[in-house]
Amino acid sequence: MRFSLRLNNDLLLSEYVTLAQVAELHGFDQFWVSNDLFLRSAPVILSSVAAATQTIEIGTCILNPYTLHPSEIAMLAATLDELSGCRFNLGLAAGAADFLKWIDLAHRQPLAAMRETIIAIRALLAGERAEIKGQFLRWSGEAYLRFAAPRVTPIYLGAMGPGMLHLAGELADGVLPLLFPPEHYFGVKPYLDEGRQARSPALPPLDIPACIWVSLAEDRAAARHALAEKVAYYGHTLSPLILQRLELTREDFAPLERAVMVEADLEQAIGLVDDRMLQIGVVGNPQDLIARLQPLVEAGVDHLSFGPPLGPDRLAAVHLLGEQVLPHFR
Repeated sequence: MRFSLRLNNDLLLSEYVTLAQVAELHGFDQFWVSNDLFLRSAPVILSSVAAATQTIEIGTCILNPYTLHPSEIAMLAATLDELSGCRFNLGLAAGAADFLKWIDLAHRQPLAAMRETIIAIRALLAGERAEIKGQFLRWSGEAYLRFAAPRVTPIYLGAMGPGMLHLAGELADGVLPLLFPPEHYFGVKPYLDEGRQARSPALPPLDIPACIWVSLAEDRAAARHALAEKVAYYGHTLSPLILQRLELTREDFAPLERAVMVEADLEQAIGLVDDRMLQIGVVGNPQDLIARLQPLVEAGVDHLSFGPPLGPDRLAAVHLLGEQVLPHFR
């Protein structure tokens, strides 16, 4: 069984270092940080974390080929592997069209973009010339790294919809499926399995972290508010597949989106989060979390990934995970 933490890139830099060090002490395997627009830079955060830790793997969840060119993503991956002693995992995805429109970027050909980006980055990291004439990338034979990468960095694909899940099963080293709610695992696994039928035997077994949102605290009201904040900010970006699982629609999240994106009133949006929306994650104490995850583990999940907000007190939540949840599933 493997365990990982995922954090948004909206915290103070010093907090990531502390959380990563505590996670390493508790035996977490991976530490992921998002790279959402107009917040702190995940590569800088992870550089600080790499310098302050010894064994825990680090990763981006996620970088996208629209705001950062794939050639620069390859440079970044190789350099972070060099810095960390080959502890870096490259989390990629097509990103969210709703956020890309802030900077007038078109979310064009996401499936082709991700397929070609993965192939190109792997070629560059392997020391090859990444000549591509695709739908999204068109590179000449001059596209190659001018230094030797330490290795071909593992690539994890962030995936929510059927097409991207299929692609992850076929082509990625790992997948970061958002299991909102945790039981959504049983909805995404068939798409991953379909993709794995076309998987090259040269690739390693697909790592499937069960990516959930959790808010742990003895104070349930405080835990609820912390999770509601994440639901209010990100709920409108969820895929139709997830909304179907939750028996919700995009229209249910429209008032929240308007409050956050137009009126810039996050507290108003939090107040609009109802109990159906909170099923996106798990609120409560470690026993509540264990009960929700037990069916997944019994079904074969061997990597549990705990995501934001973690709890109203993030450090306390990491200790709760490390002292009660991880030992139970080990």
